[in-house]
Amino acid sequence: MRQRLLTLVPRLPATLVPALAAPVLWAAWLGWDQHRDVQRDGTTTGPYEPWQVIGLVLTLLVPVCWAASRRRIAGAVLGTTGGLTAAAYWDWSDDGSGLFVVGVGMVTVGSLIATTAVSAVIASAKRHGPPAAGHA
Repeated sequence: MRQRLLTLVPRLPATLVPALAAPVLWAAWLGWDQHRDVQRDGTTTGPYEPWQVIGLVLTLLVPVCWAASRRRIAGAVLGTTGGLTAAAYWDWSDDGSGLFVVGVGMVTVGSLIATTAVSAVIASAKRHGPPAAGHA
């Protein structure tokens, strides 16, 4: 039991860092903009602008790449996906229609797919190293 705990401890930060970073970054990028914009023709948009979502995705690359570069793909994927899912649920759960569950599900599946792909590429690049000089 003690040996199993000792092998788990080095892996823990690779899950905790993305899991804690995801809701913090969600709050920083998306948490403050909670109203929909009404256009002149009566349609509504929002509450988020595209630049906010792009900013969230780009800043999430930092903890995902950090964990994946340490070959902790499961931690990068599960930590980020869990953190984003919890943040989306917390942010959207006051929706009276109940459709927020669909959105949370989409965030879960999308982040699972995206972080898996990014983590696999980063871990693969780390494993194979940079190309040798003189080879094109």
